[in-house]
Amino acid sequence: MIRIAAVGDIHMGPDSEGVLRPAFETLDDCADVLLLAGDLTRHGTPEEARVVARELTGLPVPVVAVLGNHDHHDERPDEVTAILRAAGVRVLEGAGTVVEVDGARLGIAGTKGFGGGFVGRSGSEFGEPLMKEFIRYTRRCADGLRTSLEELAEQGCGTRVALTHFAPVPDTLAGEPLEIYPFLGSYLLAEAVDSAGAELAVHGHAHAGTEHGMTSGGVPVRNVAQPVIGKAFNVYHLRACHPAAPLRQGN
Repeated sequence: MIRIAAVGDIHMGPDSEGVLRPAFETLDDCADVLLLAGDLTRHGTPEEARVVARELTGLPVPVVAVLGNHDHHDERPDEVTAILRAAGVRVLEGAGTVVEVDGARLGIAGTKGFGGGFVGRSGSEFGEPLMKEFIRYTRRCADGLRTSLEELAEQGCGTRVALTHFAPVPDTLAGEPLEIYPFLGSYLLAEAVDSAGAELAVHGHAHAGTEHGMTSGGVPVRNVAQPVIGKAFNVYHLRACHPAAPLRQGN
């Protein structure tokens, strides 16, 4: 069994340094990897990124992350990424990584993703150039996720996880105002997951949302925004090298 700890939207700043470290130091007892689903900082400043980096340095399990919209706010995502990578965090954007777990190969594909809405209530690549670019950006994110999942399968990863910040399904947005659903995620992300295949999709972003959802193709989706799960992280269990295995929730 592969144990996946996950949390998003920790929104760290100077006054929150050390808050999560005690919980993270227990990961070796309950998880094989820690996934961070974006919005690690409040405003995307290098100073805040260094706080996050200190929280994650030297943890007993590999740490894999994507950035969120907050991490882009100061318009220095490359600096934020570099600081996190220097601390040993594998930061993904349209890319994948492999974690070895007791001889099994866990593949994690990541992208921040973007908005646009869901089937029947979505934007399209039509009209003004700005609207076209909005949806094309989301599509590029989804295409990167799909390609990464496919490449991980080719690398022999029998168990794969899709890690995003924006939501791939509306299920996990329940509790958020309907008016903002188009800004919380896109069905294109779910299409990518279903097309390429995965055993679990993890996201954040929707603070007032719901933890449990599923793609139309049957892939379990979990909203791990910290305000939703109400703890330092949740742990999910996946059977190694068995793509059809059911998901079971731990702590």
